[in-house]
Amino acid sequence: MKLTFDNSSIDLTPNSKGWSVSFDDKSSSVEILRTENGKLELLIDGERVTAYVSSDSAKRWVTINGQTFALTKSTGARKIGGGHHHAAGELTAPMPGQVRAVHVREGDAVTKGQTLLVLEAMKMEIRIQSPSDGMVSKLFVKQGQTVEREQVLVAIEN
Repeated sequence: MKLTFDNSSIDLTPNSKGWSVSFDDKSSSVEILRTENGKLELLIDGERVTAYVSSDSAKRWVTINGQTFALTKSTGARKIGGGHHHAAGELTAPMPGQVRAVHVREGDAVTKGQTLLVLEAMKMEIRIQSPSDGMVSKLFVKQGQTVEREQVLVAIEN
């Protein structure tokens, strides 16, 4: 996923523990330890950090240590199976809501059209389905968790 900050590009790449973040020829490892209502507990290069996130469509504001960064998504997502799908095999939330059920675990084999998660948003049930056959490489949410629009839910490897 590519984000833009002050006309610079930030690359986010999922890895086994979370994300690899590259910005201005620097690279960091970021692991999400806990999420709760716009508050993230992160491990950035081994250092525990609290971040606060709010969003409006494709723009996100992230506040860390009193400093706020406005991030804009550089690439669009396309709608697939009740969620959005990114090139890296990530499925994201189509709207803010709450995870009502998680039907898979990391390492599970999945088939195209299989329901992976169920979200509840505005009294509607939204089934997040696998866009292809593959394997769940990373599960980013758990049952009962509140998610933001376009928040990454699960990553599928083909």
